[in-house]
Amino acid sequence: MKRTSWTLSLAAMVIMFVMVRNSPKTHAATPETKPATGVAVKIDNFTFAPGTVSVPAGTTIRWTNHDDIPHTVVSDDKTFKSKVLDTDEEFTYTFTKPGTYSYFCSIHPKMTAKVVVQ
Repeated sequence: MKRTSWTLSLAAMVIMFVMVRNSPKTHAATPETKPATGVAVKIDNFTFAPGTVSVPAGTTIRWTNHDDIPHTVVSDDKTFKSKVLDTDEEFTYTFTKPGTYSYFCSIHPKMTAKVVVQ
């Protein structure tokens, strides 16, 4: 008898676990919880892709160098400036103010792009 009740208890716990795990998530976001905001820009073949990014204020952009040679990310007005990025290295910057931010690679100045912050 003890073995039967133990088996039933275990079965009930397994069923509850499966039901909870497969139930739809309906948690409402609280004011303290902000969704992660971020945009990726790839550096590859001597280009920034995408060449123009439009984002809301508060967005973080992550540039990743996928080229075999070093690059930098430098805004025209020097608002942001990365170190020299080797292959697979990243640089991030969070845009807090609206505006248009043109940038370039200081090693290869013909590489240009821009971020539009709304």
